[in-house]
Amino acid sequence: MELTLDTPIQYVPRCGPVMAKRLDTLGIHSVQNLLFYPPFRYDDFSLVSPIARVQPGETVTVGGTITAFRNSFTKSGKKLQQAQLTDETGSIDVIWFNQPFLARMLPVGTQVRLAGKIDWFGHKLVMTSPVYEITRIEGSHTSMDGSMRSFSASQTESIHTGRLVPVYPATEGVSQKWLRGRIAFILEQCAPQVLEYLSPSIISKYRLMAIQKSIEQIHYPTDERTATAARRRLGFDEFLFLMLAALEQKRVWETTQQAYAIMVPSEELASFIESLPFQLTDDQKRSVAEILADLAKPFPMNRLLEGDVGSGKTVVAAIAMYAAFRRGYRSVLMAPTQILAEQHFHTLQKLFAPFEIDVTLVTSDTKHVTRKTKKENISHVTSHVSPAILVGTHALLSESVSFTNVALVIIDEQQRFGVKQRLLLRKRGLRTKTPHLLTMTATPIPRTVALTVYGNVSLSVLHQMPAGRKRVKTWVVPKEKREKAYAWIKNQHKKTHGQAFVICPLIDESETLQTVRAATKEYEVLRREVFRKLRLALLHGRLKPKEKTHVLDRFRSGRADILVTTPVVEVGLDIPNATIMLIEAADRFGLSQLHQLRGRVGRGVLDSYCLLFTESEEESAITRLKSMETIYNGPELAEVDLKLRGPGELFGTRQHGVPVLTFATFGDTDLIHEAQSAAQEILARDPTLTHFPLLREKLKSDTMVSLD
Repeated sequence: MELTLDTPIQYVPRCGPVMAKRLDTLGIHSVQNLLFYPPFRYDDFSLVSPIARVQPGETVTVGGTITAFRNSFTKSGKKLQQAQLTDETGSIDVIWFNQPFLARMLPVGTQVRLAGKIDWFGHKLVMTSPVYEITRIEGSHTSMDGSMRSFSASQTESIHTGRLVPVYPATEGVSQKWLRGRIAFILEQCAPQVLEYLSPSIISKYRLMAIQKSIEQIHYPTDERTATAARRRLGFDEFLFLMLAALEQKRVWETTQQAYAIMVPSEELASFIESLPFQLTDDQKRSVAEILADLAKPFPMNRLLEGDVGSGKTVVAAIAMYAAFRRGYRSVLMAPTQILAEQHFHTLQKLFAPFEIDVTLVTSDTKHVTRKTKKENISHVTSHVSPAILVGTHALLSESVSFTNVALVIIDEQQRFGVKQRLLLRKRGLRTKTPHLLTMTATPIPRTVALTVYGNVSLSVLHQMPAGRKRVKTWVVPKEKREKAYAWIKNQHKKTHGQAFVICPLIDESETLQTVRAATKEYEVLRREVFRKLRLALLHGRLKPKEKTHVLDRFRSGRADILVTTPVVEVGLDIPNATIMLIEAADRFGLSQLHQLRGRVGRGVLDSYCLLFTESEEESAITRLKSMETIYNGPELAEVDLKLRGPGELFGTRQHGVPVLTFATFGDTDLIHEAQSAAQEILARDPTLTHFPLLREKLKSDTMVSLD
């Protein structure tokens, strides 16, 4: 059958249902998937040499005839394959291990190319475990997909030796030789079907390789320069599609959605701002101005407020809620955990108390608690005479909770909610109008990621910390210093009576993670053996709501000195007297998460500390943790984490909608800016891509964005 880009992979010659199932684990389902399946590195076998001139330590390709071959065994019982390769200049011995089938594949008389490293074996030079590529056997000659071809063939025809050879992510039952052979085959068959979708002016302006050439060169590059250029073009396209999709979503949002314009003169806000127990930072003032300008527009705001831990995002959100209240509208604030929702509830109660503004807490585990009463029936929430502010968890999505007259929706720690949850909450708003949307996060987002993932969202950033916020001194603690660290903690408590967190990654012990301390076990060990004179409490996600509340009340009131817990306290817990954050198995956390946890202390007047315990001896893990000792800025740590771990580790890629990049990385800052400029230029000239039909179709198929 004739192959097309949409042909299911099982119909590719030499594939079939069994191989298709294996390829499914690699995300390869069609010819197009395989065509755009990139290597993660190249083996440099481009040095081709006569046998007589090879040198020890060289990685080289040699060609000739197999003149001897035998299977044998080493003294330890391993199967050993020994061959001799001869060309017109001499001979060299070749050794493989545990590949007895090679005797059948490489009989005496086979013409072959071998690529690998030259080593000493005794007093002789040998080639150990080389890659082989049959060039001729008994006069036969194969096509692009096979391993047999003429040794006189051009370099571009060779796929396993004599060039930069691609190495792909693979899985059991899928060899590198098979992947290279199949990709070479479909390149020949199907690459011409990939038509250029960018205009000549864009290609020229941004110095891009043509699309067909980039596909060929990403797999079988002429040299390192062309491999880099190919990856740059394909990475540029990934960012361009993201930018185009984001800008189109923003256009649709602003032209098809309507919202109530909330215009509040500054003098009406002055009394509330003056009532705050602190002065706003310049960043807070700027963000407030940006949000108020958005609220005044007739289409709904879609803004992300990013701020480091403790930078004052809640106060900025409160000012926006107050503005909505002054115009007779309600606001909703949704948080991912009960702990965070309760923290927001208590904070807003204090801020709004002088203005008699009702605040209601809605969670699945509590009654609806308001400023005026301790407990209240759900009918209060469903009535038309409703509280001005609803604060809650996922329970806010319940149909029983009325969204009548809601003009502002605020989602905190937005990366913890899925796209569908955020959309559902927004749709629960006014019947005829769409609520303004403000999302917040304390998870530091690298600027490069924000430009792509949040290209359809306006961005406000709080860089400054409120006056008086103390820097948390941070140390990495190896296993040999554990006892000294415990003694230091006891001494600190004796001097300051400050409280401490002990964070464990797991609730219970794990058979597969035996070196990782679990909260339940560690609580008992610390209580009975280490901190016997101190009062300890235990908190984790499996406790009942009443038990959680009781534990947190003990810790807040100072009736517990140490809280042993899981990362459930990562956000939403404000304990001014907490001065020590001890994190077990810190190497298992991302830097951004460690920074979030560190932000739970340093909120009072006392000096505060973060101790990163690790059992790891890996240099890379220690280096990554050491960055916490010198970097106290969240976005900077996020950039470091991005380079070391990738966006999936930072944001929970598949769950939260951060795209998985195939050719580019979010560290390609220059490429991101170029793609952003190109996207803006293209849509400015042709908003519906009428004159770019191939690009329009490509964008639609890759992102499911409609430009109609």
